[in-house]
Amino acid sequence: MSVTTRVLTGEALAAALPDVARLRISVFRDWPYLYDGDADYERDYLKAYQSPGAVVVAALDGTRVVGAATGAPMSDHAADFAAAFAGRPEPMSQIFYCAESVLLPEYRGQGIGHAFFDAREAHARGLGLRHCAFCSVIRSPDHPARPSGYRPLDEFWRKRGYAPLPGVTARFAWKDLGQQAETEKDLQFWMRAL
Repeated sequence: MSVTTRVLTGEALAAALPDVARLRISVFRDWPYLYDGDADYERDYLKAYQSPGAVVVAALDGTRVVGAATGAPMSDHAADFAAAFAGRPEPMSQIFYCAESVLLPEYRGQGIGHAFFDAREAHARGLGLRHCAFCSVIRSPDHPARPSGYRPLDEFWRKRGYAPLPGVTARFAWKDLGQQAETEKDLQFWMRAL
């Protein structure tokens, strides 16, 4: 499969948000997110990526969007993350938030994950920011929905220079598959200097 990536900002980014929503709903159904997503939640959530510093990196198979990675200055998310980063020496104004990377399963293992991070890190440098951070969902190792043989992405992230920030976590609510209501989940922040 021949996949290309494109960095999208401004109007091109806004035009890609429906594809990002579709991919988030599809890809995040799997472990560890177990996300039972819907278009209304997505529309509200993705408003954060309409800021001037935001970026979407789209993975394209021809003209079909098969993956996407999002990011924006952490200051665009200050209300959500201020408590998590309180006491950190890095000012939030110097951190770029690499939000999600979603890629259809049949396109994995081709280096697209690296392309997603490379493009977002380059975008952050272009904005003059000095750090990149993201968060990963924390699930119990004995969770009944955990697939046997599951390999977390920790090794991939560490090879890219990211490390978990001790005690820096956030809580987000979403509806898990098979559940009637949203529940809060803990997310661990990882960060690297650029």
